[in-house]
Amino acid sequence: MTFEPTRGFTGRARAADRDPRLPPGQYDAADGWPVLSAEVTPQLTAAEWTFRVDGLVTTPHTWTWDEAHALPASEYRGDIHCVTSWSKFGVRFGGVSLDAFLEAADPRPEATHVVAYSHTGYTTSLPLSDVTGGKAWIAWEYGDGPLPPEHGGPARLIVPHLYFWKSAKWVAGLRLLDHDEPGFWEQNGYHHRGNPWREERYAGD
Repeated sequence: MTFEPTRGFTGRARAADRDPRLPPGQYDAADGWPVLSAEVTPQLTAAEWTFRVDGLVTTPHTWTWDEAHALPASEYRGDIHCVTSWSKFGVRFGGVSLDAFLEAADPRPEATHVVAYSHTGYTTSLPLSDVTGGKAWIAWEYGDGPLPPEHGGPARLIVPHLYFWKSAKWVAGLRLLDHDEPGFWEQNGYHHRGNPWREERYAGD
């Protein structure tokens, strides 16, 4: 099935009226958090969840739920932005920095990109530089509780500086490559990078 990009975001408010935390074309979702998925929410338990890093790495590795939780805890506190035009301010995600997983797998020098893939089969592509250096997390907490299944629980990728389709729900792993390999939405007309502040929503933006 092919999905067409939908330019469903609202018109831009006058610059003087806009919250400076809002990227262009976005609105404040306040207490809401829209549920948007390309797939049906899976019935995936923590006991079934695993996370793997492979591809152009020295030591491919798979973590179970307990093994991932044994890594140093980390969290993200800040804002998130969806390509469909909503933004949420001051959210908290708890989990482990993606750097901890990548350090264990030891990326090879020629690795430049990653494909993040989900237990459902969903994929999305990112430059390696966008998920290293404290920019990305594997998160299983939202606010003060577990990450809800409809929002990617038991665990999802969090890449908060890019549009949220890059933050793959129900994440199963990363495959490191020496080239960009477009994922689901990138193959269906969305931008390959997705920087909210540059409005990189769709191919050609």
